[in-house]
Amino acid sequence: MNALIWKTETVPIRKSNQILSETNSKSKKNSAQASEGWAFLKRQPIVLPGWKAQLIFWLLAVLGLAVDLGTKAAVFDWLAREPGNRFSIIAGFLRLVRTENPGAAFGIATGQYHILVAVSTIALVVILATFYFGGQQRAIVHVALALFAAGVCGNLWDRIFNNGYVRDFIDVYYRDYHWPAFNVADSMLCIGVGLLIISTFFTGRFCQKRARRQK
Repeated sequence: MNALIWKTETVPIRKSNQILSETNSKSKKNSAQASEGWAFLKRQPIVLPGWKAQLIFWLLAVLGLAVDLGTKAAVFDWLAREPGNRFSIIAGFLRLVRTENPGAAFGIATGQYHILVAVSTIALVVILATFYFGGQQRAIVHVALALFAAGVCGNLWDRIFNNGYVRDFIDVYYRDYHWPAFNVADSMLCIGVGLLIISTFFTGRFCQKRARRQK
């Protein structure tokens, strides 16, 4: 009888000890894996873009900024001498106008000078950080980031040195409908978005093909 009682009492104790030991081993294993992962991340060097990527980025960024500011100055000076400050290129569809926008695209945040300057500055910092530390190796992404930098700098220049107004002169319209006037900087921003979408699309297809080959 005493032997029976001893057996019934020691079985759950042994099971509980086994569970505790397994739990401790798992926690130690997870801690070791976490520390190894953290150490691995700390060992990873920051790989800056190569000279070709730097050349593509800065050449396009500076050239894009120069084209934007140059076209704004030239078109505004020319249209100042035209009747009504406008010139038709394609009748009923495209013309050049002389207008200044105190807000962002589509008139967003109109008159909020400090907010718009701050947002543009932050956007420029993010673009540069993505280029230098994002680990992107594809030329199409470098081109897109360069266009973003040029576009942001072009409109930021206007906000700082043109009393908070961005100079727009491209007017697309049809009858009574007018797309909000824009400039070269806005065009570069849109092209940059398009390039990133194309890059993401082709990257997704490449990953799918690679996964199928490995199966």
